[in-house]
Amino acid sequence: MSKVSPFPSSNGGGGGGYNNLKEFTRYRLLQEMLGSCQTGDSESTWKVLITDELTVKIVSCVCKLADTTAEGVSLVEAIEKERQPFPFMDAIYFIQPSWRNIILFLSDMSSRKPLYRKAFVFFSSPISKYLLNIIKKNEYVLTRISALREINLEYLAIDTQGFVTNNDSALELLYGDEEDSRNGVACLNQMAARVATEFPFVRYRAAKSFDATTMTTFSDLIPTKLAAGIWDCLMRYKETIPNFPAKETCELLILDRSVDQIAPIIHEWTYDAMCHDLLNLDGNKYVHEIPSKTGGSPEKKHVLLDDRDPIWLEFRHAHIGVVSEWLHEKAINFVKENKTAQFDHSRYSQAELSTRELKQIAQALPQYVEQRDKLALHQEIASRIYTIMADLGLQKLAQLEQDLVFGDAGIKDVIKYLTRKDDTTGENKLRLLMILAAIHPEIFEGMEGQKLMKLAKLPPGDMKAVENMKLFGFGGSSYRNKSSSGTFSLKFDIQKKKHSARKERPSEETLRFSRFYPMIEELVENLSKGELSKEDYPYLNDPGPTLNQTLVAHSMRSRRTPTWALPQNSDNGISRARHASTDLKKMGQRIFVVIVGGATRSELRVCHKLTAKLKREVILGSSSLIDPATFITKLKMNDDATHELLLDDLQI
Repeated sequence: MSKVSPFPSSNGGGGGGYNNLKEFTRYRLLQEMLGSCQTGDSESTWKVLITDELTVKIVSCVCKLADTTAEGVSLVEAIEKERQPFPFMDAIYFIQPSWRNIILFLSDMSSRKPLYRKAFVFFSSPISKYLLNIIKKNEYVLTRISALREINLEYLAIDTQGFVTNNDSALELLYGDEEDSRNGVACLNQMAARVATEFPFVRYRAAKSFDATTMTTFSDLIPTKLAAGIWDCLMRYKETIPNFPAKETCELLILDRSVDQIAPIIHEWTYDAMCHDLLNLDGNKYVHEIPSKTGGSPEKKHVLLDDRDPIWLEFRHAHIGVVSEWLHEKAINFVKENKTAQFDHSRYSQAELSTRELKQIAQALPQYVEQRDKLALHQEIASRIYTIMADLGLQKLAQLEQDLVFGDAGIKDVIKYLTRKDDTTGENKLRLLMILAAIHPEIFEGMEGQKLMKLAKLPPGDMKAVENMKLFGFGGSSYRNKSSSGTFSLKFDIQKKKHSARKERPSEETLRFSRFYPMIEELVENLSKGELSKEDYPYLNDPGPTLNQTLVAHSMRSRRTPTWALPQNSDNGISRARHASTDLKKMGQRIFVVIVGGATRSELRVCHKLTAKLKREVILGSSSLIDPATFITKLKMNDDATHELLLDDLQI
């Protein structure tokens, strides 16, 4: 039984140069796993790749069918399904080391007529001694195993700087109504194993109520327990993996959703966030209607909005206020610079072009059609978003949301909005009240909160989502230990002074509605500068020498933009949201940020932004990626979980 190190080399691993997270993951799958099976008499033999429900997602996040085919894989099949025998072919198993998978594997290979000739087995995480012994006891199987390795790869690389551990139920398990915390602990242990792929300086958000006089709940200790679980995994790796790093290679900051309860519900104004918030996408899949060639009903075409789409990659973090303008400018330049486009627009007649030029146009036609269709697709998407924005009246709502967050608006303004904007959708009213609950949790004690819900004309079920905001942040342990103030009245604004959820920062943007920033932006900047509080965010291991803290100025470019997107009382241009490519080879140590309970697209965007600004690659990990609708649904389903956790029960 051999172990494959999950730790990348200092330059990112693979290919001799720097690789981002997706490239590194792809390298490990294609070269370290599939490539290692091309040995001896198997070199020219096609193989079958066997996966389970998780590992097939891991592969599909970073590899295309052509990638696996190039490594000799002719067929990909699911281990849990009935499969056709291929006794003259070898099989590569990339599976989780679960009891079910081991039994299915043994069933495939232990009979006198196995499904495959030989098996190359790669476990996505460490296998228990018990299950390993079950395999070793089967003599038939042992003779048919060509490789048996732990590859330690159980995260999904959803972005060049983002991954998820596929624990979609973490929010419910860790903040839900559990009689005991066993399911929550199991979830954290699984996350720990999936996160522990580098050797970091480990920091975590400390439990604020962790002292001898106050009650400590399980949810208070989520970052603490995850940090301890990750450290336990790393120490096991250190004992068993020969090439375990001699010293720490990066920094890891462990947080949970309570660090910023507003980010999942506030309206974000970037192209990426608005697509997923307003267009009801299925993951990254968008349904695009194109005119029928026969003149009938429009044809529906499913397209993916991901990093394989260059236009999406360029504009996804841009403010929606300028996306349409940039797309229009891009379309003009495309026609101006592309001879095929000019011919398509009748700039040239066939008589004016030489045979060679016509041949070049014909050769370039497929690429031209693809680029033209991509531009048309994104112009349609941007147009749809603008229409929805106007129909929902999002500009006034967004202004109120951001004023609330920064203390420029209070309860009176919310009451005024709910009274005057009766046509606002129920979901947007709910999101507004959830933001209010995050900033002013005391309002929603007793009958006062119900009066607001009645004013908003929301059903009783929605009240659950507002009430459950107390499970996070301002409504966390510090709020649970307070008695009801009972001071709220619909007639008065209880705030005598400015009360904000976060402090103002010198803005790097001049667009309206870009004032809001996720809290991790401030935390990561402080971490990089060595200014993050060691009391609030303690270390598990000694940091040693001062880390590289070199900063790089953020590249900006001013240009005009629609007037609605400009800040009030401003006639400035805007800062282009497209970040210049950064020379990652010259960067300091990576910073990993892990958020338990779901990360938002705004937080992922911030990691891209800070990578350029801090000259350090910032990678975001989480149990899942959440959008507003998902977050609200989860909170509606959650029951209040404030069970006490005694100090004697803290086994980490």
